[in-house]
Amino acid sequence: MSEEKKTRPKVPDGRSRYLVTRQKEANEKGYIGYDTIWEPFQKEVKYETPKRP
Repeated sequence: MSEEKKTRPKVPDGRSRYLVTRQKEANEKGYIGYDTIWEPFQKEVKYETPKRP
């Protein structure tokens, strides 16, 4: 068996409406993970107390 290091091909970023996934660099064991980046899809509005009658 050859002692070549196994490599995986570079995967392009996955994009959808609110989500982006990016391939991480391989660690010392050869594991390649993915970053998941969520974009906000809800607006936050500052709370105001209701008027008193």
